[in-house]
Amino acid sequence: MKKLSVIVLLASIIFVLSYCSSSKKAKSSRMETAQLVYENSVKTVIAGHCSPCHITSKGGRKRAYDNYANVKSDIDSIIHRIELIPGEKGFMPFKNPRLSDSTIAVFKQWKADGLLEK
Repeated sequence: MKKLSVIVLLASIIFVLSYCSSSKKAKSSRMETAQLVYENSVKTVIAGHCSPCHITSKGGRKRAYDNYANVKSDIDSIIHRIELIPGEKGFMPFKNPRLSDSTIAVFKQWKADGLLEK
């Protein structure tokens, strides 16, 4: 009877462990699908927070950030300026409250993901 109990217990453990998977695999696959791209993420943030100054079609006279090439080439400057404290020289968005940390994180994540366009 004792041998049967041990065999059943071992069989149960083997059965349960056979369906376990590495959490690293799951985490890496989630990260691969979560890459930010300009068209779906960054462009939307810029349209909502950098308009009208950096959107030429809305009368903006600053460097145009309504296109991928300009945003990509200036990403380091953009991140630096939006991280400044209001009142500091170069703070953006000018005359607006500071962007939320989650909004700033969009720019940082996009850069970390490789500055993908589409």
